Amino acid sequence: MSDTRYDTPEPFKVDIPERALIDLDERLRRWRRPVAIADGGSWASGTDPDFLAELVDYWRHGYDWQRCQEAINQWPNYLVDIGPQRIHFIREPGTEVEDAPRPLPLVLTHGWPGSIVEFLDLIDVLAHPEEHGGDPLDAFDVIVPSLPGYGFSGPPIREDGTTGPIGPRAIAGLWHELVTGKLNYGRPYGVQGGDWGAVVSSWLAFDHPLKDEQGVLGLHLNMVGLRPDIDLKTATLSADEQAWLAKMSGTLDDRTAYQRIQATRPQTLGVALADSPVGLAAWIVEKFQAWSDCSGDPLRRFSMDTLLDNVMVYWLTGTAGTATWLYRGAAEQKPRALPAGAKVETPTGFAAFPADLAPAPPKEWIERAFNLRRHTVMPSGGHFAALEEPDLLVEDIRAFFRPLRYGAAND
Repeated sequence: MSDTRYDTPEPFKVDIPERALIDLDERLRRWRRPVAIADGGSWASGTDPDFLAELVDYWRHGYDWQRCQEAINQWPNYLVDIGPQRIHFIREPGTEVEDAPRPLPLVLTHGWPGSIVEFLDLIDVLAHPEEHGGDPLDAFDVIVPSLPGYGFSGPPIREDGTTGPIGPRAIAGLWHELVTGKLNYGRPYGVQGGDWGAVVSSWLAFDHPLKDEQGVLGLHLNMVGLRPDIDLKTATLSADEQAWLAKMSGTLDDRTAYQRIQATRPQTLGVALADSPVGLAAWIVEKFQAWSDCSGDPLRRFSMDTLLDNVMVYWLTGTAGTATWLYRGAAEQKPRALPAGAKVETPTGFAAFPADLAPAPPKEWIERAFNLRRHTVMPSGGHFAALEEPDLLVEDIRAFFRPLRYGAAND
């Protein structure tokens, strides 16, 4: 972090120097194609080498970073320091309607290997619904922060002031201070997320529930963020819960090896991810293929531009290494689960997308940890809901918050 302090939000523009793009092109030109395992391009052993070669070719000859930079900069971007932690965020105020409650602040939190890129096409729809065939009474003040160590935020800072991993519960505290202290919202707010965004948002709702007209009014998730504190050996589980747990134990081992290395040796992995753009792309694109509703072909769900926009946010900011620290931070966080007998009492909505990284838990499992008010089983979509099924996600967010927002006080 520079010596300059941003005690109040400071307007920020993404402006990547030309030399960084020239350096990237040189690295892409010299990339060394690995020897491929003959598995018929099935992605079974990792990123398909032929797909990767196509992606790199497009990256060099067809991709335009300026387009992505302009897409980010069309929104009001800011930097602010919360204690020693520098945070980047986008904030787009929603449409105000006369004689109606003011737009509800809504914090959208991304995860790994995502970024603010996931939400760029949702900002206007959520903030200005009337411009997209919606009702202006559904407008939100949209706040999209970059997680510590990701994108344009600074590296994570521990409580003792040293640089190092922090957990999702600590990030939740930063978000509450961002909304109430730095943006001075004196009214309730909503939170939404999947992946790490779901974990951060769940802790935010647990630690800062609505009280005295401030705090989290509602929590909307597209992945379950916290597990209940129960003993699986003694708890009475429904048939659906038993079937789900059996399915989980069988499917996750193959899909979560990345978590173990990112939680145990993030520094070693970070060297490779920060030094090789093609290595970074392979590490990230594999997840977009495996966790999305794409029937094996990521281009059914994401354009090459979208895949590369997300990779570029990691590459150009040099944050591919620090982003993985969150896995170590979560492993070190005490407690990792909800305290015994506790649940998130904040009203919660859950959207279950069928092709997510892990099968969505049954309703009764979610109800053990959350005050579940809305449960939607989606017809399609996967882990990257905001990119895969933006219309379904937006409508579910609106429908969930609609009955809650009219209890919100005006400033």
